[in-house]
Amino acid sequence: MEKRVEVRGFGDLWFLFEQRGWSFPCLVEINEPCTVLDLARQLDIPLDKVEVAFVNGLAQGLDHPVVPGDRVSFVPPGTPGPYRVFLGFIQKKAR
Repeated sequence: MEKRVEVRGFGDLWFLFEQRGWSFPCLVEINEPCTVLDLARQLDIPLDKVEVAFVNGLAQGLDHPVVPGDRVSFVPPGTPGPYRVFLGFIQKKAR
């Protein structure tokens, strides 16, 4: 059974992944379901650098569940205005 999650960082977070020598995507093992927040903490990703996360292609908040096999992308603040609405940032902004 798959126990890994594919994790990506975009914008400035891509540089964080690169500085840490992580692959892109980074494959992270999780033993049980967690939340986006738990995953960010496990990876020591600064929460002030995360505006929203995409889980399997959909914008989600930090409380969204993550299960093995999911694809998670962390997106930093700074995405231009119209894209925020189209991508669903407005409703899912990290708190």
